[in-house]
Amino acid sequence: MTMETNPEMPIVLGIDPGSRRSGYAVLSSLSGRPKIIEVGVIELDANAPLEDRLVVLAKELSDLLEQHKPRVAALEGVFSHGRFPRAALVLGHARGVCLLECRRRGLPIESVAPAEMKRVITGSGRATKVQVQRAVASWCGLATPPEPNDAADALGLALFQLRKLMPQVQAKQ
Repeated sequence: MTMETNPEMPIVLGIDPGSRRSGYAVLSSLSGRPKIIEVGVIELDANAPLEDRLVVLAKELSDLLEQHKPRVAALEGVFSHGRFPRAALVLGHARGVCLLECRRRGLPIESVAPAEMKRVITGSGRATKVQVQRAVASWCGLATPPEPNDAADALGLALFQLRKLMPQVQAKQ
């Protein structure tokens, strides 16, 4: 889903990094309300070597950054996969690619803990995936919750960051 943007509106990119699928959401604000510019996932071939998936992730994210020129990125923070340390390491590679691509463009990056995003968006830091999907749909006026979860999480991250920017945006107008 994509819409035209106004250069005066702040644009925020939310990223939920993954080694097989990374969610992204590009948001702006219109009259103090969140406005979706684009939301989706970058699908990566689970059968491809990790190195090849990271190259694809970098290229797709680079294209998104070039197309939308966000003002800031909100990236899901590191969290522990206690029983699955290898998963945390692999996720760290995907997160590193996202950090690198954003920083190459001089973008400020906000690392957001999943529980903090959930608390701000749903009212509970322990919200389920379904609760996050419903909350972001409500915030953005969507008839149905965004799917898959990766896209909904990215939208939640972008909403979290947009809410932080809202006072600045309103003060400049």
